[in-house]
Amino acid sequence: MKQILAVLVAILVVGCGADTMTAAATAAALKKQEIEQGKKTMDQAQQRIKSAADQVQQSAQKAAEAADGN
Repeated sequence: MKQILAVLVAILVVGCGADTMTAAATAAALKKQEIEQGKKTMDQAQQRIKSAADQVQQSAQKAAEAADGN
């Protein structure tokens, strides 16, 4: 009887550990998705900033050319 009780307790403990591991794995997967989305957003922002900087540079260059021409 004691052995059966010990086996049942062991099964319950292992089951709780599996739930904890599953929850941790799910949380890690979600965090990984958040990080990947954050990187994607950062890359898009950097591209927009570069594009805006290029436009400012082109405008400044055109203004300088126009000033030299007058």
